[in-house]
Amino acid sequence: MHFYLPFIFVFLSMFSFPYVSHAQTVSPDAVAQREAQLRAEYEAVQLEIAKWQQTLQSKQRESVSLERDIAILNAEITSAQLKIKAQNIRIRQLGKDISVKNATIQTLSERIERGRESLAVLMRKTNELDSYSLVEIALAGKDLSEFLGDFDSFQSVNRSLQELFEEIRATKEENETQKDVLQKRKDQETDIKVSVETEKRVVEKKEGEKKGLLSINKNQEKAYQTILNEREKRAAEIRAVLFTLRDSEGIPFGEALEYANFASGKTGIRSALILAILTQESDLGKNQGSCILSSLENGDGVGKNTGSAFEKIMKAPRDTEPFRDITSRLGRDWRITPVSCPPEARWSSSRGYGGGMGPSQFIPSTWELFKERVGVALSVSGNIANPWDPRHSFIATAIYLKDLGAGAGGYTAERNAACRYYSGRSCDNRRPANTFYGNEVVVKAQNIQENMIDPLLNL
Repeated sequence: MHFYLPFIFVFLSMFSFPYVSHAQTVSPDAVAQREAQLRAEYEAVQLEIAKWQQTLQSKQRESVSLERDIAILNAEITSAQLKIKAQNIRIRQLGKDISVKNATIQTLSERIERGRESLAVLMRKTNELDSYSLVEIALAGKDLSEFLGDFDSFQSVNRSLQELFEEIRATKEENETQKDVLQKRKDQETDIKVSVETEKRVVEKKEGEKKGLLSINKNQEKAYQTILNEREKRAAEIRAVLFTLRDSEGIPFGEALEYANFASGKTGIRSALILAILTQESDLGKNQGSCILSSLENGDGVGKNTGSAFEKIMKAPRDTEPFRDITSRLGRDWRITPVSCPPEARWSSSRGYGGGMGPSQFIPSTWELFKERVGVALSVSGNIANPWDPRHSFIATAIYLKDLGAGAGGYTAERNAACRYYSGRSCDNRRPANTFYGNEVVVKAQNIQENMIDPLLNL
């Protein structure tokens, strides 16, 4: 059985070696030099952006004039172009990092697979060694010294097995860590690419405005005044358009933006994202209708407009009792206060519940957890916090989005926070579906930002 030891050590040597990324085809000095060059280039662009931002702020303080507006557009266009340049540098940096991470993960995965193969061989050899009986040893004509030698070999194999188990476990943990880092890099790259596309749209829009202003002769003051009047008219139309809210009266967009800006100031969540979530909830409300709770005991209810029966629209008593308390202290009757309907009339464990209240669609038990924080933001008692009051709902939505990770900013964080708002988990392909919600929210946020908020900011 001494025959097996060299065989075993060969397998161990195949597995136990430090991993090196095969992607490193250039010297470390060259890599460091390239990274330093990209950093320097990025910092130089950031300084240029800061300079143009100062120019922009200076021009915005001047009185309204044709020359001033052209100068502002020039500054905005140049700033946007520099941001695109800076972001493209970051994409190149991340792309290189992602390539290295992929190579590292590939090496680790190969190492784990080789370890598994070695482990299988060692276990087979252990079983073979373990299968020998004293009778077989005696019949083989082995003396005591040979038997003791074989016993030492058996112990050596067992120790090697234990070491290999630990090595594979450590390598798997390192592999998972590298995968997590890789996913974060990919998310960063996605965020920056989306930001680049946004800045490109800004440049296109500003170039169009600049072209229109340059076509006006300096003496055509009347034509310039017409443009200013059109801007004011468009702004007034945006402020006046009705912003629909679920299970509450719609409000003018100007008022909704005021609430969103207030909530943004308290939480750091983008106003456009807050508005997009509430718009999405309103759209879902149109599709699903609203329900009325009919039983506090079992949570059953009926459709508000149809009278159709719905089983367990709320989970009792988890939500029915808080719902009774919330409506009571706000002077409402729980028997006629609408809440969201579940997706299907008949209850099943996979269907879940409805019971969302007001524009923000908090279920009663969750609202009770948030009411004090909503009250603090509004400088009122938590018991006065009202899920059907638009201003209160905006604050509640923003607080919840911050808890769900939207405060990190960027496309990925906001999209995942939206999915969590809807389903309690990040965007994925599991059932029930949630990715549609996150996708639609980020598209709505983009539309609200670029076509409603920005025109008001640019007056």
